[in-house]
Amino acid sequence: MSTYLVTGANRGIGLELCRCLQARGETVIAVCRQNSPKLASLGVQVVTGIDVGSDAAAASLANNLQGVTIDVLINNAGMLATDSLENLNFEGMRRQFEINSLGPLRVTAALLPQIPPGGKIAMITSRMGSIADNTSGGYYGYRMSKAAANMVGMSLARDLKSRQIAVAVLHPGLVNTGMTNTGIPPAQAAAGLIARIDQLNLDNTGTFWHANGEILPW
Repeated sequence: MSTYLVTGANRGIGLELCRCLQARGETVIAVCRQNSPKLASLGVQVVTGIDVGSDAAAASLANNLQGVTIDVLINNAGMLATDSLENLNFEGMRRQFEINSLGPLRVTAALLPQIPPGGKIAMITSRMGSIADNTSGGYYGYRMSKAAANMVGMSLARDLKSRQIAVAVLHPGLVNTGMTNTGIPPAQAAAGLIARIDQLNLDNTGTFWHANGEILPW
């Protein structure tokens, strides 16, 4: 049994990650801004009031979990805002960077002392952050913030390898959540993501994976 911490855990992919992990007997710490009835019904430990876009909230999370060993950190919290060249929202872009790019970095930095050698970190990102895969443009804030998140994941993989902590950069696929309202069921995406995390080791640290196992271009 290992201890998994999942951010953005109250709905969508985060909720299903918690459900799947608990079902196989793992210890789950679910982190979110607000609890939800579905998350509460799982019976896992829930830490609320955590906005990953806040330095103070990340510090509060680490303080709340002092002494707890975190074997696997899943940086899942994220946000999507629609914008185009004709309709740019720079304040919205800044918020996406705070949540999607800086959020996983600040949470990882805050919790790093509690991740042991042999631990794992998963960055739930998007292939929309792939420069090579961008064939349709648009979504400036989301694409840029996820590209930055991918770079965070790669730098963490390089910096933490000597500590024997492996890092995966993971695209869940197009998932039917409140962000998208189309795609595969969240439970299917969660199962694929967990399979990739299980597969993660120091030999493949820094890999950009689709949840189905495909290696994606940067």
